[in-house]
Amino acid sequence: MWGRRATCASAVLLAVGLVTAACRTPSPSPSLSPSPPAPSRAAAPPLPGFVVLSDVDDRIRTDIRYATAHNFVGRPLAGYLEPLCLLTRPAAEALRKVQDAALAEGRTLKVYDCYRPQPAVDDIVAWARQPGQEQTKGEFYPRVPKSDLFDKGYVGAPTTHSSGSTVDLTLVDVNAPSQAPYRPGQRLVPCTAPPGQRFADDSVDMGTGSDCFDPLAHTDSPRVGREARANRDLLSELMTREGFVGYDNEWWHYSYRDEPHPDTYFDAPVARSSVG
Repeated sequence: MWGRRATCASAVLLAVGLVTAACRTPSPSPSLSPSPPAPSRAAAPPLPGFVVLSDVDDRIRTDIRYATAHNFVGRPLAGYLEPLCLLTRPAAEALRKVQDAALAEGRTLKVYDCYRPQPAVDDIVAWARQPGQEQTKGEFYPRVPKSDLFDKGYVGAPTTHSSGSTVDLTLVDVNAPSQAPYRPGQRLVPCTAPPGQRFADDSVDMGTGSDCFDPLAHTDSPRVGREARANRDLLSELMTREGFVGYDNEWWHYSYRDEPHPDTYFDAPVARSSVG
């Protein structure tokens, strides 16, 4: 369902000059990319008009899991050099307004992923095509064979994350204590388990954990409880009011409607140095 990926040169005009970025033409999907990581890459140009989210709003919590081993691959992904949320400035400014509204409801935002470099996308796809390496299956895709992740739409190419205006996030009660850190090797519990049993994320109950490859994670799933439904609806209301659009298969995934780079997928790593 992801189609073929073509490659073209896309010129991105900056205030300080012209830089060239890699551009793929298929319609973006919320997940991933079809080719394995290249053995080596030239240094990627800086990300045009991007910011570190904490520089725009340091009230928003972060839990950048792709910079850690606590994700469905089971290790840090290529290109995640620092646990930062990078976004285009318009998306970050809109998210600051969402945070203002969330705080008025006694909640705060927490982001799991923001800009995702193309090398990370390629890394995920290469992993998905290889047999084995299922050390975190018990948490993130307990009821889906790894071989079905492409066909069921959980991974694919390209991803809107690589354009810099898409974010994976949740809501947290403002008085919630900090979550316990993930310990590699700890017992895995399915992301579909009740909130008191699955990984002790400080998120409000959303019906599943984040990055849960399961129909229960579909935004409008009728199988989630009343509290989870109310929390998903609140997140959707807050995000759409400020110009974000959700994704039917993932309650946590939102893209800024007026993103400045809708057909450009960047290579620069997740690092403060990438924003100039």
